[in-house]
Amino acid sequence: MCTDSDQNDDDMALFRTAMRDVAPLPASDRVTDHYTEIPPFPLKVRVSDTAKTEDSLSDHIALIMEPGDAWSYAYPGISQQTLRRLRRGYWNIQANLDLHGDTRDEARRRLSAFLDACTGKNMRCVRVIHGKGLSSKNQEPVLKTRIGNWLIQRADVLAFCQAKQEHGGGGAVLILLKASA
Repeated sequence: MCTDSDQNDDDMALFRTAMRDVAPLPASDRVTDHYTEIPPFPLKVRVSDTAKTEDSLSDHIALIMEPGDAWSYAYPGISQQTLRRLRRGYWNIQANLDLHGDTRDEARRRLSAFLDACTGKNMRCVRVIHGKGLSSKNQEPVLKTRIGNWLIQRADVLAFCQAKQEHGGGGAVLILLKASA
C-alpha cells in the first residue's frame, strides 16, 4: 500500500529529474511590477440609459411648436439653470451635423448615428443644423419639429434649445448630452 508520504517523495523525485538541466536567470537591476495595469472591470448599464437606435425613434409628434418659436426642452429633473447655460454657450460645441436636404428617414438615421458617436466619445454639447425650411413647399422647417421629437425619445439627451443667432439661430439646435460615468 502506498502512503501519502511515499507519493510526495515520488513526486519530488520526478520534479527534480525534470528540472535538473534548468539554470536560474541572471540577476538584473530591473524591478518588474506585474500589477501596474489595472484590469478592466464591467460597467453596469441600465437598459433605460442606453441610446435608442433610429428604428425605435417614433415620428409621433409629442412636442408641438408654432412656426418661428424659439424652442427648448429639458429632461425631467434637469434644472432650468442647466437649460439657461446651454442657451448662453456655457459648453463649447464639440461636433456638428448638417441635415440640410436630407429626407425624414435619412435625417433620423444620421441623427441617431451622430448622437451615438458623440456619446461614445464623451462629448457634452453638439449642434444639429436642420435648416429654416426656406426651400420647402410652405417655407416651413420640415425637420425642426421631427428632430425635437426624436431628441426627447433618447435617454442620452439631457436638454436642447434653439442655437444662438451666431450658431444658426432658428435653423439649428444645441444639444446637451449626458456625461458618461
